[in-house]
Amino acid sequence: MGLFALLLAGCLPEVEYTDEPTLAFARFEAREDGTATMVLNFTDGDGNVGLTQADTLPPFCQTCLHHYNLVGEYQEWRDTSWVIPELIVPYAYRVPVAEPTGSSPALDGTISIELTSWYLSGTAADSVRFAWTLWDRDLNPSNEALSAAVAVP
Repeated sequence: MGLFALLLAGCLPEVEYTDEPTLAFARFEAREDGTATMVLNFTDGDGNVGLTQADTLPPFCQTCLHHYNLVGEYQEWRDTSWVIPELIVPYAYRVPVAEPTGSSPALDGTISIELTSWYLSGTAADSVRFAWTLWDRDLNPSNEALSAAVAVP
């Protein structure tokens, strides 16, 4: 019985994804202290998602556009539409390199972001949401993953 299961597992087709990363909103968990966790699912067919600490030369240098490979656009619902306020500190992160397992370079996984604050203090907004984009090392952008709207406490 064990040998059959091993052979069956060896015959499973390899998963294929596009070479450009894809993102999908998974969940948002707000806490009473004003912090939150945002969870996104991702896939990448050629397995080149993530940056190392050594990735400091262009196009990943500190002043370069792609220093951060995960960027969130903060949006607020005011009256009848979504508004994008200008932020002093953007929602921008350096996602570390994800190592594929097995012989395929394809990746799928989750990105968990700890938000020390997730809405502007004193906002007149009813709710907020985020639009996230992930870039791979070839500078291919993902689709835009839109979070669910979250009521401001």
